[in-house]
Amino acid sequence: MDECKPNREQKPKPPRKITPQRLANIALNHLDRYASSAENLRRVLERRVFKAARFHEDMDVSEAKSWIDVLIKRYVESGLLNDFAYAETRARSLMERGSSTRLIRMKLMEKGLDDASIDAAFKALQVDAPDPELFAAIKLARRRRFGPWCDPAKRVELHDKHLAALARSGFSYDMATRIVDADSVEALEELLN
Repeated sequence: MDECKPNREQKPKPPRKITPQRLANIALNHLDRYASSAENLRRVLERRVFKAARFHEDMDVSEAKSWIDVLIKRYVESGLLNDFAYAETRARSLMERGSSTRLIRMKLMEKGLDDASIDAAFKALQVDAPDPELFAAIKLARRRRFGPWCDPAKRVELHDKHLAALARSGFSYDMATRIVDADSVEALEELLN
């Protein structure tokens, strides 16, 4: 019976030593599963290198970083990594979920994107929605049932909670009151057009 029980004292398997080919495989596997900016991919690969370096003392971390630089450069030149396309796609999906422009900017900066890529992504968003902030606020209000989407009997009671939720999501007080105090769904839809 003891043979069937897992050994709780078993240590996790150490990571394999990093080689240029292994690093390329890790990078391609990551890009196959996730969209990424160049800086974000660099961070992912560096974490893997540092993790492997703890177990393999003979590993040269600075040499592995140079391999990462070569990989990133190759992927950018081939078009596999495109920060502008990533920024635009990520910003669009966040806006569709109801994220404020402040929150979108913050999330894109976390992924290592520069201000030029972020600003270009916001300009691209304005093609679809002339006022991305209003569009996102309406999307969030519809999804969370704020303002005119709320049950009319509870609307007055939940007014302040709805304002607070919109504020926590990064929307200004003016935008939050505009959404929560709207007379009807049609009035908000008219604002978008």
